[in-house]
Amino acid sequence: MSQPTEIRIPDFFRKGIIIWVVIIIGVLVALITSIYTVPAESQGVVLRFGKYLKTVEPGLSYKLPFGLERVYVLPVRRQLKQEYGFSTPGGTNPTQFADRRARDIEKSMMTGDLNAAVVEWIVQYRINDPELYLFKVLDPEGTLRHISESVMRTVVGDRTVDEVITIGRQEIEEEARERLAKLVKKYELGISIDQIQLQNVNPPPPVQASFNEVNQAQQERERMINEANGEYNKEIPRSRGVADQKIQAAEGYALKRVNEAMGDVARFNYRFEEYEKAPEVTRTRLYLETMKEVIPQMGKKIILDEDASQVLPFLKLDAGSKGEL
Repeated sequence: MSQPTEIRIPDFFRKGIIIWVVIIIGVLVALITSIYTVPAESQGVVLRFGKYLKTVEPGLSYKLPFGLERVYVLPVRRQLKQEYGFSTPGGTNPTQFADRRARDIEKSMMTGDLNAAVVEWIVQYRINDPELYLFKVLDPEGTLRHISESVMRTVVGDRTVDEVITIGRQEIEEEARERLAKLVKKYELGISIDQIQLQNVNPPPPVQASFNEVNQAQQERERMINEANGEYNKEIPRSRGVADQKIQAAEGYALKRVNEAMGDVARFNYRFEEYEKAPEVTRTRLYLETMKEVIPQMGKKIILDEDASQVLPFLKLDAGSKGEL
């Protein structure tokens, strides 16, 4: 049985194939390592030999292959957040929350009146300077966590426990945001602070029941104060209305008496003027008018002439003729 004929490829052909394969692989690697895409909400920071070169906008871009240039993609147009004292499941940011032990330490604080409080909050921020963010500080987001905790402890430590838990939450948020923004700018983290939100602010669990009782008592006090104010607001206007009514009635009566007095004065002045013109006539007229009003009120009366003082006149005494002469 005959043996198969062996086909031998010349050595120069083998070497040529290997060279082409290497060239093709190198070209593919160069293409793969030189083409990159920056997402719409991000910017790319290009480094050449480890040194900052430029910042590129979203889209398809090219760089030197084989690791000569490296690109760090940063979500500069997306709002990031860090949570303190608690954690939301499914967070994608590695520095969004700390481990359980660190969270317990973060939220345990002391107020200005030496009371304990459990404070949980959120810091919302953006990367506004990629160059500073990458090269100025080794761990900018870790530094942000430490600064934020320090600022919150300072702000909470300047207030009473009632302000922290109830009425002072908005002021705490605003003051903490302003303080944190100044420190972030001072440390050149390349970050801007958008907002700080207080989440759960409560007293420690061992005193939670007592604190709730105090809150209930305060609410009951506020309710009673509001009811008293309501009664006050109801009674005072009514009393004022009654007082105004009496005052107006008195003013009306005073005006009436004044007008009557002025009328009497005017009438008297008028009669006096007439009296000065003809005193005898006026005196007689006034006498007759007065007698006209007085005599009918005297009942039975007998009028004698002064000349008949010694003569007994005949009088027709009729009981039914009252006032008849």
